[in-house]
Amino acid sequence: MTTHRPPSSRRSRRRTLTTTLSLLAVAPLALTACGTGVTSDTASTGGSGETVTITNCGRELSFDTAPARVVGMMPSQTELLLRLGVQDSLVGQAQTDTSPLPDDVAGQAADIPVLSTDAPPAREALLAAEPDLVVSPTEYEFTAEQGFASMDQLAQNGAQAYVATGGCADRRNTAEVTDVLTDVTNLGDILRVPDAAADLARDAQDRLAAVETAIADHPRLTVAQVYVEGNSLGAIGAGVEADIISKAGGENVFDPNAPEFADFFAAEINPEEIISRNPEAIVFGTASPQQEEQTRTYLRTTFPDIPAVKNDLLIAVPQSDLYPGTLGNIDAVETIAARLYPDAFK
Repeated sequence: MTTHRPPSSRRSRRRTLTTTLSLLAVAPLALTACGTGVTSDTASTGGSGETVTITNCGRELSFDTAPARVVGMMPSQTELLLRLGVQDSLVGQAQTDTSPLPDDVAGQAADIPVLSTDAPPAREALLAAEPDLVVSPTEYEFTAEQGFASMDQLAQNGAQAYVATGGCADRRNTAEVTDVLTDVTNLGDILRVPDAAADLARDAQDRLAAVETAIADHPRLTVAQVYVEGNSLGAIGAGVEADIISKAGGENVFDPNAPEFADFFAAEINPEEIISRNPEAIVFGTASPQQEEQTRTYLRTTFPDIPAVKNDLLIAVPQSDLYPGTLGNIDAVETIAARLYPDAFK
């Protein structure tokens, strides 16, 4: 397999939203900066006068009281915070044009100040919001070289940064759908809403269990997950994306343990790699109806003879459902499973 690391210009890909990797990938700079994976080490989750301490991407975060000024750095994180019931504490939302909030919570965000639309907020904009907690999908959003507020700068201004479990560098390639449950629990403890977090986690677990039960007796179909950008074709073989395919009942035609995915969850490939693997379904992320149609046209034109095209099993998933640390990962599992095994969900 001929592999190349996908372009690392996250800012430009955020602007265009032309690939499933936009807002999914951690830029190479961030990949070397995140530290160890997330583990929950809650010292106390009681009243607001008690201290809550967790370990996040190798950093210890400690909260004597519930944060009162919170910023969601992506709509996926803003949604999670809204579902935890802390909308009154939200003083900022960022990258709002990258994906819409679900209809049932969008109204709650109407009065939350928008700090940025298509890229992480500039340093000055984030610091001006005077947050005490910033919740982000990856550490890229804190890259000082890009003009963003670093974690150290946030700390100097009294704020702490929580990064999604699946967005930690050494977790990114092995992330799982259930990592978002760690985020739900941790944020529930930090924000002193453990009951809301427990309800949210239970609902997510029930939905995943329902999919598992529904597809239990079905032979697994082979699936390729791809991204298309211009004339470039890429395969996604590891990370939470691969686990989404697995939990939806698909057999990934790309091995997450293969050398090309050792350091990065995606790799550029030649079309022949898809043809040789002959997948029964292809999954791809989409940011707009236009992009979805362009990708479908490319796949149908390039691979007319593979089963996925012949049987019209080209499965589009909103890109936002593939981001680290989002409840949308569970939506993606349900969407893909229902397309792979429609008889199981009648």
